[in-house]
Amino acid sequence: MMGVFKAAAVQMRSGESPERNAVDLERLVREAAGQGATYIQTPEMTGALIRDKQARAASFTSEDKDIIVATARGLARELGVFLHIGSTAILRADGKLANRALLFGPDGATLATYDKIHMFDVDLDNGESWRESAAYEPGTEAVVTEVAGAKLGFAVCYDLRFPQLFRTEALAGADVLTVPAAFTRQTGEAHWHVLLRARAIENGAFVVAAAQGGLHEDGRETYGHSLIVDPWGRIIAEAAHDEPAVIVAEIDPAQSLAARKKIPNLKNARDFTINAGAVDAPRLRGAAS
Repeated sequence: MMGVFKAAAVQMRSGESPERNAVDLERLVREAAGQGATYIQTPEMTGALIRDKQARAASFTSEDKDIIVATARGLARELGVFLHIGSTAILRADGKLANRALLFGPDGATLATYDKIHMFDVDLDNGESWRESAAYEPGTEAVVTEVAGAKLGFAVCYDLRFPQLFRTEALAGADVLTVPAAFTRQTGEAHWHVLLRARAIENGAFVVAAAQGGLHEDGRETYGHSLIVDPWGRIIAEAAHDEPAVIVAEIDPAQSLAARKKIPNLKNARDFTINAGAVDAPRLRGAAS
């Protein structure tokens, strides 16, 4: 049964202390619930943004001991909401870190987890360089789950640049796509809005993207501008700045169905090959089929 519900994206400026970030998380989630949101999403790395390797090792722990996980689970249960921690760093059993999203139900149960698949290994202008793969182990599985009568597809930040992930989730029935992020200011100013709107249009789906924003304790600067986009590509809510904030919008899964009926590109897609004479013909990666 599809029904209309309110979704919130929580914009944060996470520092290096998971304990302090948990306090900010609680305040902002309560604000979102107070505005009537029953699905609430926080940004990538809600728990902490830490560049120093030794400080990361000292701050991050397993899921069962993590303060962000415990805080979120309790809030979801108390407020009776679906609470989506966009991601936080979780120590895996093998000693490696995962950049992990977690979804908690209104009873506090863990409904789904998703480990970020695509690692942000880039060299930008002005000497800005990142190697996420040096700290985190990438996930290998796309995830779709049900929330309030809608089907929710998971992604985290850099995943946004890989449309095949979102197409696979849309083909699996996702009518709400999620992109919690900590986009750098440099890439956010250039690409954030257009990529989020493109993923919504391509898939006839809502996109909810909670962001980190501003200058962080570890020296990085993120773009902010949390967005909620409808299946026609219209921005229906935005935090048009980089300060901590909450934005809320109505999600009606029937709008996704309507968009897909108008432009049935998910159904119209056809298999094809590339000409044999092409130089360095690519091996398809992340294809839906």
